Amino acid sequence: MRPIAELSATEAARLRGVAFDLDDTLLDHGRLAEATYSALFRLTEAGLELYGVTGRPVGWAEVLARLFPVKAIVAENGALVCARRGERILVEDSVDAATRRERDERLTQLLHRFALSFPDLEPADDVRARVSDRTFDIGEYRQVAPDRVAEASAFLREQGARTFVSSVHLHATFDYADKASGAVRLLAKDSGLDSTAVRHAYAYLGDSENDASCFAAFAVSIGVANLRGKSTLRPRYVTARPMGSGVVEASEVILSLRRKL
Repeated sequence: MRPIAELSATEAARLRGVAFDLDDTLLDHGRLAEATYSALFRLTEAGLELYGVTGRPVGWAEVLARLFPVKAIVAENGALVCARRGERILVEDSVDAATRRERDERLTQLLHRFALSFPDLEPADDVRARVSDRTFDIGEYRQVAPDRVAEASAFLREQGARTFVSSVHLHATFDYADKASGAVRLLAKDSGLDSTAVRHAYAYLGDSENDASCFAAFAVSIGVANLRGKSTLRPRYVTARPMGSGVVEASEVILSLRRKL
């Protein structure tokens, strides 16, 4: 990883937009700082398109898409999108209604079995707003040992589910999307670019293990200083400051380079 200060003017100039994770990237332990929120507006004022990409539920994304200066938010690790279409915010599922019902039933059955083996893992408090997955709190309000998280993840995968680990949650799903596939699909649709061009036209900022697919997908991938987890793929650049302050730092570098052109 290289310091964000080493981002080149050429890379900054070709950016059409910026995509970013929420928890422990844009948000500082769940809170949005004034300077971070302002940084989003500075980016949009410079003509850059903004997209949120999160493991958080679609119910949250519907609200945040109305409050943030974004074109859309990719939710639940790529499975759903809340997009601004004209004056409205629309929810777009990656599968049809029948498939969603079938997967939801499988998740319900799986979680009954999971609870018998892992009664110590508590559901996250945002589960009721979710559509495609179920989540457990491993770092938001309580800390779960990494070995226990790994054991729970292995159990879920043995039952045929896919798992994602973020800085705060363990996710279980029967969807095949991840943050990168969901983001690239949406960005290509919105921009009219092909998937290869999209990867060079948008930067991505993240902090944790479930951001690895986006770190791999986007040419300008940026980790904030609190980067954590066991990502097999690391971002190309890293900020000196953590969380929201890191987002401000990255935005200042991008905007400074673009102003010099």
